Amino acid sequence: MATSRWISAALCLALLRASAPAQPSPGPALDGYSPQSSAVERDWEGKFRAIPSPDRLRASMQFLTAHPHAVGSPYDREIALWLQDRFREWGFETSIETFYVLFPTPKERSLELTAPVKYVAKLAESPVAGDPTSNQQSEQLPTYNAYSADGDVTGRLVYVNYGRREDFDRLERLGVSVKGAIVIVRYGAIWRGIKPKVAAERGAIGCILYSDPQQDGYGDAEVFPDGPGRPADGVQRGGVNDTYFPGDPLTPGIPATKDAKRLSIKDSPIITKIPVLPISYGDAQPLLAALGGQVVPPAWRGGLPITYRTGPGPAMVHLKMISNWDIKPIYDVIAKIPGSAEPDQWVLRGNHYDAWVNGAEDPAAGLAAELEEARALGQLMKLGWRPRRTIVYCAWDGEEPGLLGSTEWVEMHAQELNDHAVLYVNSDTNDRGFLDVGGSHTLERFLNGVAREIPDPESSVSVLERARLAAIAGATRPEMRAELRTRPDLRIAALGDGSDYSPFLDYLAVPSLDLGFDGEGAGSAYHSIYDDFYWYTHFSDSKFVYGRALSQVAGAAVMRMADAELLPYDFTDLADTVSVYLQELKEQLARARRRIIERNRELDEGVFAAISDPEKPTLPPKREAVPPFLNFAPIQNGAEALTESARRYRDALSAAEAGGLSLDPAALHSVNLLLMKVERTNLRAEGLPGRPWYKNQIYAPGAYTGYGVKTMPGVREAMDRHDWTTAGAQTPVVGSVLEEESRAIDAATGQLQAAVRGK
Repeated sequence: MATSRWISAALCLALLRASAPAQPSPGPALDGYSPQSSAVERDWEGKFRAIPSPDRLRASMQFLTAHPHAVGSPYDREIALWLQDRFREWGFETSIETFYVLFPTPKERSLELTAPVKYVAKLAESPVAGDPTSNQQSEQLPTYNAYSADGDVTGRLVYVNYGRREDFDRLERLGVSVKGAIVIVRYGAIWRGIKPKVAAERGAIGCILYSDPQQDGYGDAEVFPDGPGRPADGVQRGGVNDTYFPGDPLTPGIPATKDAKRLSIKDSPIITKIPVLPISYGDAQPLLAALGGQVVPPAWRGGLPITYRTGPGPAMVHLKMISNWDIKPIYDVIAKIPGSAEPDQWVLRGNHYDAWVNGAEDPAAGLAAELEEARALGQLMKLGWRPRRTIVYCAWDGEEPGLLGSTEWVEMHAQELNDHAVLYVNSDTNDRGFLDVGGSHTLERFLNGVAREIPDPESSVSVLERARLAAIAGATRPEMRAELRTRPDLRIAALGDGSDYSPFLDYLAVPSLDLGFDGEGAGSAYHSIYDDFYWYTHFSDSKFVYGRALSQVAGAAVMRMADAELLPYDFTDLADTVSVYLQELKEQLARARRRIIERNRELDEGVFAAISDPEKPTLPPKREAVPPFLNFAPIQNGAEALTESARRYRDALSAAEAGGLSLDPAALHSVNLLLMKVERTNLRAEGLPGRPWYKNQIYAPGAYTGYGVKTMPGVREAMDRHDWTTAGAQTPVVGSVLEEESRAIDAATGQLQAAVRGK
């Protein structure tokens, strides 16, 4: 087998050399390229797209998932060394950077129902016959939530739906208090770490997380091994660290080197205040069935064959969670191709390799694609290609507990990245379906251009067109469909949290993208022992054609940014999106005013007292002060300035393109230095209110959503919590960021115009 693989690689290289055309193929100029360099780039990208192989993707995944490899495990280290060897084999300058992070693992875990009947939770996942890696119990981490506080608590049980703030508010209206109680909440709606955070704020003493089969089990698909759905024993592991900052909990804002000054565990703001345990729906059913109290609202009902009730009583539970609070090494693999013309500008690409257990879909599906990109770039270098800019490929460790590897590396290299980084491209999970993109809106036009040229592996259109048509099919309003049919660029989503782009975007404002395919898979083995090679090759991208497509999209994006003469940022789509965010803020305030005015009126009229069922009484909502009108003028002025600056830059760029972009290299370099600083203007050294690590004033994960993004977060989150004073104080901050960004664009415009005049 090894011999045949070597022959195949040699034959592929020979064919590439033989097929190299004497003259580059013609075509319209790419953004940031002259017509001649566009033809050359398209030729190299065509060669690149031909190289990634589904068979190699499959082989990489099989190696990466052969054993569990959580942080600190033997196979985690073995994978790091294997990755280093592969990158070196392909011609990259490669090193491993080591950090030392807090990574707790379970010491004692127990959960039992003590009344009205006895039930001891299994807290374990059963191996599946025919799935060989599901039986590696001695190597598997137990089912737990990292960064749960230690605790041994007993209390009455209360069900709180998804554990959102509004769910706790609804309980209060039902007359149910969680003070002194242990809450049970289902996964979904918000990031898992928010659930115990809110529970502790409301006075709970413990938190149980479970996967309800309505969303994650037989309600979604046939369960494993008959289908991809989570079986009754399946448990979702995961970190429950607070959203105060990502990375090592003991070294906020500084790299976790061996001799770093660390906080004490009790002083870390991101470790939960109460003990937390995740359980399966098999373990959850006896607990939920023992609850009394009111029947829950319809939207709170899951898929178990029970009557869902709120509690409290008669169910009493005893929860114990004690961890080993160890410092563990993590290993970031960093591989570089030096740039030939502008080596001081870096294009970065990353995917993590650590997993809660074997980790096929998360993260091997994305990492295998990244490795195929790197291998393909190595083959191009043998043919004579060299990137204009430096390319840096990264394989991160410690993503699963809390973005540990990427955050520590970014904190270590913050000044270098500020000075040199022009793009970070991230991936993580990958499945079958439609291209899903989030990122900086300066990159929206750029990514559309890349994706427009990548064929979808299972249809006759490009991955971009298939994503657009899927969006039309899923649109809920006529105006959404109209925009999808007429807007030149398909909108990309803003990024919140959940993968390794966060430190690049939120801490340093490096323009970032997150890519992957999904939408056609059903069921989930997420963060369980069943997310392994057997599950993936039976129920996900079994032919690895969407892994190949991910390699083609992400790799082409890396090449195109690295080789561009002029950095292909676009500010028109950015300005359009900023205007949308401003309108959303205005509408949010208007809705809040209408809702509170109406609710206060109904309180005065006695509506809530009159409609309360005497046999199932509910309390009226609290009266609130009507929100004041906020001054959005600073943001409005900033948005208009940004729109005008974007227009002026587009005009200057059109003039440069009309001349074939044939500008003096030194002049181009000067423009690029100004362009790469534009998005950095989103930063403020003091960070967001109450969250100083998050310095980007345009994008941030929500403090009470986690994965979900909050755009213009200083204003939006203050409005969410009805802190109108802070919201009002933050509008000038956002406005000043937008004004500064427009001035940065104007500086690049002036330099570009001067370069055109002086050519």
